[in-house]
Amino acid sequence: QVQLVESGGGLVQAGGSLRLSCAASRIIFGFRINAMAWYRQPPGNQRELVATITPGGSTNYADYVKGRFTISMDNAKNTVYLQMNSLKPEDTAVYYCNTVLSGYGNEYSYWGQGTQVTVSS
Repeated sequence: QVQLVESGGGLVQAGGSLRLSCAASRIIFGFRINAMAWYRQPPGNQRELVATITPGGSTNYADYVKGRFTISMDNAKNTVYLQMNSLKPEDTAVYYCNTVLSGYGNEYSYWGQGTQVTVSS
């Protein structure tokens, strides 16, 4: 079973920065990562996409984080990062890592356990 381990969440003041990390492990032979992504779920709201990245480096961002957040990936370590700058109170949420793997003609999606990010005003 693929495992995603997230780290880097915490409490920060508005305008501050945090860096989230997510390492994927237990990827068996014959499977490859198609993409990794960060989602978030603000209090009382549904989970929403923050940013995605492919192993080739193609990225996509939600409008509300463009210019403030940067997603990156270390292919050798199967690790995705999210650098969050100029944080706002509305960025407060549980942040989840996601990866989509493909292998033997199928795709599989896996989620991390989530890490809390709290931005105080």
